[in-house]
Amino acid sequence: MAESGTPEDDLSVPRAALNKMIKELLPSVRVSNDSRELILNCCTEFIHLVSSEANDVCNKSLKKTISPEHVLAALDSLGFGEYLEECKSVLEECKTVAAKKRRASNRLENLGIPVEELLRQQEELFAKAREEQAVIEQQEWVQLQAAQAAQQQQLLLQQQQQAQQVQTGTHSTMSTTSMQHGTT
Repeated sequence: MAESGTPEDDLSVPRAALNKMIKELLPSVRVSNDSRELILNCCTEFIHLVSSEANDVCNKSLKKTISPEHVLAALDSLGFGEYLEECKSVLEECKTVAAKKRRASNRLENLGIPVEELLRQQEELFAKAREEQAVIEQQEWVQLQAAQAAQQQQLLLQQQQQAQQVQTGTHSTMSTTSMQHGTT
């Protein structure tokens, strides 16, 4: 096992994944933090052991890449042969999931539409979106101009009313003054 503080400490099963597995497998059992740490260290050590053995099997078969078959052989040579059938079943499930993912990623290719046509359609959609945005901006500008014109009209009307009030006040003051002067 690696000494504390070495770079190998970073190479372990993520705690969140381990906690999730424990909770799924033992939902009604409480597991102490020390126990969780021990399980984590055991998992890491087991992975290192199987990886090392699989690497040896791979090297003996003069291969450079560890394959699932090398891992299965490593499990068998380490005395875990009783788990081989379950491991093969999990391997098949993983292959099925991977194949589904590949098919899903190839859906674009399986549409039968050439990439050039897809790009042309994309450009058309972008152009349409730009036109719609320009129309919206033009409408907003027209509304803003109308609002400003209405505001200016309102201000002009208020100024005219004030001017009329001033003139009316001046006329009434003048006529009052004239009357006062005429009676004297």
